[in-house]
Amino acid sequence: MASKRRAVFAINWMEVEALVNAKHDNPHHILGIHECLDDVYINAFIPNAKVVNAVDKAEKKSYSLVSERYPGFFSICIKDKKSFDYLLDIKYEDGTEETIVDPYVFEPVIDPIDISRFNEGIHYEIYEKLGSHPMVVDGVKGTLFAVWAPNAERVSVVGNFNKWDGRRHPMRKLEYSGIFELFIPGNMTDEIYKYEIRSKSGEVFMKSDPYAFTAEVRPANASRVTSLDYIWHDKKWIEKRDFVEKKAEDAAEAAAEDARVEKTSEKKAEEKKPATEKPMNIYEVHLGSWKRPDDGREFYSYREIAIRLAEYMQEMGYNYVELMPVMEHPYDPSWGYQITGYYAPTSRYGSPAEFMGFVDYMHTKGIGVIIDWVPAHFPKDSHGLGRFDGTPLYENADPLRGEHPHWGTYIFDYGRNEVKNFLVANALYWADKYHVDGIRVDAVASMLYLDYGRSGGEWRANKYGGNENLEAIDFIKEVNVKMKENFPGVMMIAEESTAWPMMTHTVEEGGMGFDYKWNMGWMNDFLSYMKLDPLYRKYHHNELTFSMMYAFSEKFILVLSHDEVVHEKGSMIQKMPGGYEDKFSNLRTAYGFMMTHPGKKLLFMGQEFAQFTEFNESGELDWSLFEFDAHKYMQTYVKQLNKLYKTEPAFYQLDSVPEGFKWISVNDANRSIVSYERYGLEDKDTLVVICNFTPVEQKNYKLGVPSAGKWQEIFSSDNAKFGGEGHNNKTAKLTKDGKVDDREHYIQITVPPLSVSIFKRKG
Repeated sequence: MASKRRAVFAINWMEVEALVNAKHDNPHHILGIHECLDDVYINAFIPNAKVVNAVDKAEKKSYSLVSERYPGFFSICIKDKKSFDYLLDIKYEDGTEETIVDPYVFEPVIDPIDISRFNEGIHYEIYEKLGSHPMVVDGVKGTLFAVWAPNAERVSVVGNFNKWDGRRHPMRKLEYSGIFELFIPGNMTDEIYKYEIRSKSGEVFMKSDPYAFTAEVRPANASRVTSLDYIWHDKKWIEKRDFVEKKAEDAAEAAAEDARVEKTSEKKAEEKKPATEKPMNIYEVHLGSWKRPDDGREFYSYREIAIRLAEYMQEMGYNYVELMPVMEHPYDPSWGYQITGYYAPTSRYGSPAEFMGFVDYMHTKGIGVIIDWVPAHFPKDSHGLGRFDGTPLYENADPLRGEHPHWGTYIFDYGRNEVKNFLVANALYWADKYHVDGIRVDAVASMLYLDYGRSGGEWRANKYGGNENLEAIDFIKEVNVKMKENFPGVMMIAEESTAWPMMTHTVEEGGMGFDYKWNMGWMNDFLSYMKLDPLYRKYHHNELTFSMMYAFSEKFILVLSHDEVVHEKGSMIQKMPGGYEDKFSNLRTAYGFMMTHPGKKLLFMGQEFAQFTEFNESGELDWSLFEFDAHKYMQTYVKQLNKLYKTEPAFYQLDSVPEGFKWISVNDANRSIVSYERYGLEDKDTLVVICNFTPVEQKNYKLGVPSAGKWQEIFSSDNAKFGGEGHNNKTAKLTKDGKVDDREHYIQITVPPLSVSIFKRKG
């Protein structure tokens, strides 16, 4: 433990002055124990101390340190003695006493290899080094604090344990790194702390730890020392998830391309399929406002909400939950999208271990967990990442590239190795430490384009004169590649609102490397169409059908997300035209079309039972609506629709390739009717879907079908148990010969008003 420095040592009083004035960036150089020829010096700087003794742990002998020139600086030269292990006995001016191991006797903990990898931007486990970490060094229990602040003059660890006095625990700046570190002996678990930073301009301020694993409950914002100890119970889940994706990836791509031409003799077992061939039905949730306790507490804990949410999702037929950001954030109305603690699950709902328990519990119930991640920007809160060491550090120094003028936030400097490392490692961290199954990357378009949200003169072109953010593109590709290398079963999902090409193609193919992309184009067109009075929908038929022009250019997730039910856009039921009953009929039709359209599925909480009010983070969903039959019917409808989606392979096995879909009737704009076929890997799974977007019933409608035989209606949104009028087709329909919709066979059916009907061949 004791330092073995054998150089000639003498006290440099200018150095002591810097220490006393909290300007020293290498306090270990003077503090601690130092050998000088045949003698040793022990120096300690302890403000407000009255008496300081060094006690030889082996000989039990005590040496009194003397304070002379500077209050709080104590020193002793012990003749004819080598370095030894000692404790500091301290008596303070207020009468309190303590005995400590001197923090300034330890050699650096972070080694040069870690520093080199971090500076190169390739230390993908950097969260194991930076931040606060309880550990044992030279047999002494304590906590290592480490922070990157290359332009700071001095950094100290401050907290209740040292009365927030930045003079008490100054940190050592490691050479050629920009990293400050300090090992503080003693049990500091659950202690709150910050870093007090003195900039080179002389400004002194405090910052939360960018790598902290947890923090105080807002509005307080100090970081908190903790370990990530948890006993997981999802080994089989993780092994199956990662193994299937890794081993089946190449085979799945080949099978998807040739699915309708060459079929395997045996259908693969469901659990052996890659994610693209499985149903993905996502329930998007804001943890703090799905349900709230009625015992006066503000929120349920992670564990409490997990039990309730998993039961509800199983009942409803969802197999993935997507959480709006759970990373620490100070401002509730940001919904988590303005993050200050990228490595800390928010303490609103409990500890890191409790969030691990949330994910673990979901896995035991067969539910995957997707989290939202926000590497596009961060807020300007004074305790956060902004101007971290007194200079633009995490953000780009160029104001035309470093700030979002309309969001009031900073933009990461993706071209800086250490910043890119911070972000890439952060994504891997959530997969590593919290076992998440997917990461949905927020606002990707704002990263890709230098002129995003800017007018002329508000942005700076790249080196080629273009508007592409080259550094951000490289960062996105790197995080996707590293995730696939380390956690092959974890999905990377892009929320990207433009037509940037090849988002879900591999980096090796020239793509961006995402697994899925939110289909924002479909969502915008479809909602625009559904808001129209049915009388006028025939003039906008293209908005309903255009999505199939690009549906297989990427691997898409169809979304009706939180973004569509906030900021006076109205809830899903509010968007629907007509009177009360018409609104529900329209919404059933909308959901039916969505669930039968190619692409994985996502619906935001509350929309499954037609909540009338917009999303509001300050309260829970309007569960009181179940007093009304229409909302109970809607929930039953969505439940049955989810069940149908998960049990009919035609709705998910080939929904990322053209072979999974074929139009039957696409141009019947006057009647606002569309019909289409959906295919699975086997012919027997083929389905026929017909959607009527007007309140006009069509009797004796001729619907072309792909083969002769009996076709049974297996689902109708007009079923009375869903709140419909019950005008569905109750008996199987035998095909007739005749040319209809370029098919040789057709069935004659009733098409209810504002409805979706699904048929499957019998036998």
